[in-house]
Amino acid sequence: MTRIHLAWGIARVCEADQRSRYSPPRRLVWLREQREVHRGHSSSAPRRASLGSSDDVRRVESPSEFLETAGPLLAADEARHNLILGLASTLDEHPTLYAEHRLWVAKWSGVIAGAALRTPPHGLVLARAADDVLVKLVDAIDDDLPGVVGARPEVDVFANRWASKTGAEARIKIEQGIYALRAVQPVREPRGVARAATHDDRPLLVEWYRSFAIEAVHETDPDLDEIGRAIDYRLNDPLAGLLVWQDAEVISLAGYGARTPNGIRIGPVYTPPEHRGRGYGSALVAALSTQCLAAGHRFCFLYTDLANPTSNAIYRRIGYEQVCESAEIEFTLAS
Repeated sequence: MTRIHLAWGIARVCEADQRSRYSPPRRLVWLREQREVHRGHSSSAPRRASLGSSDDVRRVESPSEFLETAGPLLAADEARHNLILGLASTLDEHPTLYAEHRLWVAKWSGVIAGAALRTPPHGLVLARAADDVLVKLVDAIDDDLPGVVGARPEVDVFANRWASKTGAEARIKIEQGIYALRAVQPVREPRGVARAATHDDRPLLVEWYRSFAIEAVHETDPDLDEIGRAIDYRLNDPLAGLLVWQDAEVISLAGYGARTPNGIRIGPVYTPPEHRGRGYGSALVAALSTQCLAAGHRFCFLYTDLANPTSNAIYRRIGYEQVCESAEIEFTLAS
């Protein structure tokens, strides 16, 4: 019942709390106002699509059009869709951050019932949809997808259909938990202090981003140019950023950005192996989450590796609650 209550709580508390000091972009404000249209569906399974003459899957060129078209569907289950919402808002506000993007929306009987997004060379990011809608998305997308990420069960349905269509082998790369927080629980603070990262920290940030990509995201050869752009975006955007835990040296890293109508995503979170087990990462995430809530964000979201029980337990102690499970699935040519 905890997950259901949390999902409903996001829908209800977000509309009730009007004291935010955070001023979201116009399109995210509009999405917040449109939540009432879809309210009540965030904690229940999507209804079976009613296929009719108005059914279609189409490409959308503009991130702003994607947010206005698919936004109400995504915002109805904001925690589940925090990744695709955050990426879409980032594409809208920072069009040069990614070299290219591809956006799809699916409409059935005049109602937007599915959505997907991609920033090549990365895989597809999938929204929740009924099985029939997912099948139509698979049939309509003609990219050579390296993989797909989304919440379960929709990502599994899509991956199985994609494997049938292309002959590719679908392999789970990482199983994740999607967590949301609305109040920070006190944690023990080790020696040191949280501070904002600066451009002077950039060489270390690049090194740690690369290590995080290899260890946590299971990348074999992280793109250093892309890492540099991501760090520069966080260092220069006043509504995103990076915090580090500083003692005699810089010990831990946590980032934030990719805003949603009522929240913001935390990540990456990285502590080098030699500094782990001493509470630095816990204290930093707690401090960062407190900062984001104090800035007016009503929720913080993050992803965890479900194979790492230690990190999942740490985030729960801070106050994060698991909303649903997610998976990143790779597609490779069958031998």
